[in-house]
Amino acid sequence: MSKKRIVLFSFIASLGFSLSMFSQEKELDPEVVNIVKPYTPAISDAFKVKETATLNDSVSTIKKEVKYSIFSVPVASTFTPAKGKATTVEKAKPVKLYDNYATLGFGNYTSILGELYSNLEISRTDNAGFFFRHNSSQGDIKDVKLDNKYYDTRLDANYTSRQKDATYRLDAGVEHQLYNWYGLPEEYTTFTPETITSIAPQQSYLSGYAGGSIALEDSFFEKAMLHIRYLGDAFASSEINATLKPEFSFPLENLTLHVVGDIDYLSGSFDRNYANTTRIEYSFLNAGLAPSLAFVNEDLSVSLGVAAYVSLDSENSETDFSLYPRLNISYRLLDETVIVYGGAEGGLSQNTYYNLKEENPFISPTLYIAPTKKVYEGFGGIKGKLSNSVGYNVRASYGKDENHALFQVNPIKTITPDFEGYEYGNSFNVVYDAINTLAFFGELNVAVSDRFSLGINANYYNYSTDFQSEAWNLPNLKASVFSNFNITEQLFGGASLFYVGERKDLVANESLIIPSTGQEITLDGYLDANINLGYRFTDRLSVFVKGSNLLSDNYEKWINYPVQGIQGLAGATYKFDW
Repeated sequence: MSKKRIVLFSFIASLGFSLSMFSQEKELDPEVVNIVKPYTPAISDAFKVKETATLNDSVSTIKKEVKYSIFSVPVASTFTPAKGKATTVEKAKPVKLYDNYATLGFGNYTSILGELYSNLEISRTDNAGFFFRHNSSQGDIKDVKLDNKYYDTRLDANYTSRQKDATYRLDAGVEHQLYNWYGLPEEYTTFTPETITSIAPQQSYLSGYAGGSIALEDSFFEKAMLHIRYLGDAFASSEINATLKPEFSFPLENLTLHVVGDIDYLSGSFDRNYANTTRIEYSFLNAGLAPSLAFVNEDLSVSLGVAAYVSLDSENSETDFSLYPRLNISYRLLDETVIVYGGAEGGLSQNTYYNLKEENPFISPTLYIAPTKKVYEGFGGIKGKLSNSVGYNVRASYGKDENHALFQVNPIKTITPDFEGYEYGNSFNVVYDAINTLAFFGELNVAVSDRFSLGINANYYNYSTDFQSEAWNLPNLKASVFSNFNITEQLFGGASLFYVGERKDLVANESLIIPSTGQEITLDGYLDANINLGYRFTDRLSVFVKGSNLLSDNYEKWINYPVQGIQGLAGATYKFDW
């Protein structure tokens, strides 16, 4: 199509459009237009304008020609730059780690300490180990009439397998302990020498355990722990305790759901009660489930949950259901310097013969065992770091326990002619009471360097009881100071000082099994100072010296039970590989 035809067509189209605008009522006759070739627009090439702009400035300045020259004058200099040398970083000598060690030490009171630890690498993922420990002393405590030696021997073994997605661990061990009920009351002065000589105060415990754990990676099932323990003693007492604790985790959009299970089975018996009137048997099955929702970001951490427990007392045919709070909140108020935290905790804990004798080995094999309910414990505090080397923690709490176990000295029996070794007022029973506790805690830790660290902490307690007149044998104040130091590469050591405040106990005035009246006795607080020093001859061989109760105070941790005075122990440790 030629350019003239295109112009004519455009003119006709414009004229038609104009007529339709001025006369919309008159319709145009339809007309057919045949397009021979579609219109193809094109852009012409651009050409640079080859012209120089003309300036019509009324003022023009003529540039002056500047001529200059450079005169090079040599300068004498005696400065000679030294070659740069890179600063070397002092590298600490790598510490040689050994898989095994043996320790042997001897001290006064005919004390012996022996340890042997070994770790065996079976493969890149599996290893096994065992630990043997023996600690004993022949006693010889001043002014004590009965035998007061003790032995504590144990052997532990483990096997661990670390796979790509799971870690397995098996544990087993045995322990033998020997103690003596040597704490005769003041009334022993009325005993004849023959009576004192006839007392057989010895008690021995034999226990064994087996268990294991499994932890999985990238699974809602996080881990589980199984533990089974047996305990027997020289008076035909026995106890079996099995616990299973699985843990699950389910990630949600912004939260994480944690579910913790708790199954605790306990069964045991004592050959007799303290009155020697009946045999004691107990059996408990406690099952708990504790779900919680956790939220964590850079500054705030919140965990909100509840714990539900069902407790079955088979011997008394009783079933109990209880709920407990599980709330924890932590907020970084000022980075790592000030962290505010608080919450409320509760739960059900099963008292066992094993745990009670670990706390007080002088209990009598005539106990009534029951679980303790921590109804609630509300707490709040502030913690943080004042610097990279100084950390602190301050906390206050208030809580209530039901069936809290308290140790109370047994009365002297006079109703049977043949006494057992624990029936001379020299053993302890367990009583239960509801206790409200107001507590304050503070600690300060200072790590000046890898050569010196210092820590101090203190606890204050205020108790109120429902049935007992006092919270027997619970101190109102506990405090400790401890330090570790490395004087040189070879010489190292540590020191500790701890204080336990006054405690109270109830001594029966009458020789009754359940005394109606008694005399409250206050045990003085005590201060115990300890120090240890060591010297490394080589990476393998070192020697040590330990001093305990350096203030030489034969204080009574339990009523009528004085401890050994100044105790010294010296020995050597040797590290090796098989």
